[in-house]
Amino acid sequence: MQTADGTDRPRLARHVRMGFDPARGQHVLLTPEAVTVLNRTGAAVLELCDGQRTVTEIVAELRGRYASVDDDEVRVFLDRLAARRCLETGDAEAGRGRARRA
Repeated sequence: MQTADGTDRPRLARHVRMGFDPARGQHVLLTPEAVTVLNRTGAAVLELCDGQRTVTEIVAELRGRYASVDDDEVRVFLDRLAARRCLETGDAEAGRGRARRA
């Protein structure tokens, strides 16, 4: 499995949206094919995936919020979403992204 590089700048793919489902009381990831219910940790990670912050910056921000953050777990989470084509990485200023392949 490929691990998200610390310099990658992940963002949600164009066809993916994150929202809050009041019926479930949880954040969800919406794709054309599926709805994925997110736990609070997953939602916190994805809220930081804006295409501007690097993976290293995302992990640092999470460490500022929470007592225990495992760098490898964040990277594996991002890799899994990239494999499902929910995340893109690339040049944020140019507006171009590439889907990572696992």
